[in-house]
Amino acid sequence: MNLPRIKMKGTKGSFKKILLKLGERAFLIFLGLFIIVLILGAVIYYQYNILAKKKEVQAIKEPLQFQEKTYQSVFRIWQEREKKIEEAGLKEYSNPFEINHLKETTSEEPSGSSEIDQE
Repeated sequence: MNLPRIKMKGTKGSFKKILLKLGERAFLIFLGLFIIVLILGAVIYYQYNILAKKKEVQAIKEPLQFQEKTYQSVFRIWQEREKKIEEAGLKEYSNPFEINHLKETTSEEPSGSSEIDQE
């Protein structure tokens, strides 16, 4: 399959020419882009602010009702989470950075070796 190659020399020269032409008319290009941005901003403002106010909120036909089953299931889940949190708060963890803790573990020797050292 033969794909046409892009000639970089020709595109490089034309790209430079386009940039020079844009640079010569920088103020007019800025004004054109500014007007385009203003128009887009006005359209977005009109859609999201003015049209939103014009639409009437449709009245709900049925009044909201409290769903006891859903409430009970959520309440049960929250109670389970609260129990887990309380259990985690009661558990005591050893501090690996405590100096006294390190001395206790190193000072504990097998009972047989301390008798030999004393003799």
